[in-house]
Amino acid sequence: MSSASNSSAVKRQDIYSEITSQLIAAIESDPGKFELPWRKASGGLHLPVNALTRNGYNGINVVSLWVAAEVKSYASPVWATYKQWTELGCQVRSGEKSSLVIFYKEFDTDPNPDDADDDGKRRVARASRVFNAAQVDGYEAAPAPEMLGPIERIAAADRLVSATGARIEHGGDQAYYRPSTDHVQMPDEGLFHGTAGMTRSEGYYATLIHELTHWSGAPKRLNRELGKRFGDDAYAAEELVAEIGAAFLCAELGITQDVREDHAQYLAQWLTLMKGDSRAVFTAAAKASEAAAYLKRLGEADSLAA
Repeated sequence: MSSASNSSAVKRQDIYSEITSQLIAAIESDPGKFELPWRKASGGLHLPVNALTRNGYNGINVVSLWVAAEVKSYASPVWATYKQWTELGCQVRSGEKSSLVIFYKEFDTDPNPDDADDDGKRRVARASRVFNAAQVDGYEAAPAPEMLGPIERIAAADRLVSATGARIEHGGDQAYYRPSTDHVQMPDEGLFHGTAGMTRSEGYYATLIHELTHWSGAPKRLNRELGKRFGDDAYAAEELVAEIGAAFLCAELGITQDVREDHAQYLAQWLTLMKGDSRAVFTAAAKASEAAAYLKRLGEADSLAA
């Protein structure tokens, strides 16, 4: 490797280290809740919610239902038990499979006399089975969101995306990388509305690069292994990798020069679900650095070939 290449690699790692430090500082400052940068047919609600109570699901149930929705391609974040759907006048279709959620039932018992903080209340975990709105008949979904037209293109980002050769499809209102088909699915760009922290174009490219970072981890590419340390939290850890990777590349490509609040908000919700693993962000940042460098190399190779 030439001295110029070495210098470029060192500079890149310095940038990545600085961004990681900024992200950690932003997370520790309690950045608030993440806002999806595109409109969904469900009215913009991206966290799973109960159809009858309208309450949002919490904790591990968020991840569980997100995974179920992605695997089964459910566009709606609305869920309910069989009984609750019946109360709403809806019918779960025959043969539909439920998804598992956990709730806690509280009861009173005698406090422990040796524990001054024991108020006698106990909580027991109970399993419940829920069905998505896409699995029932009779549920009236929200109307389709308004399209806002094409986004403003960012040339550097378009060049990198094109150079990857990734199969990218647009349609619907979900963003994901599907390993079984090895393709990235993006919402129609007309659905991107931007947020208080970013423009429509920034939101579109940040989302696309997030999904391309997932794409980079496929077995035939980086074959990203997160190790036994993360165990059941491997899905959340991969989301950390993808979002930190997106933050790195957004800065390098000039999509945004500063660490945006939405990056920190997204990362914070996954870190919370990982039960306070304080080192997770550093491990994820190392994997994100590998992914960002890989995607950049594809872009640089394409430029040399041209």
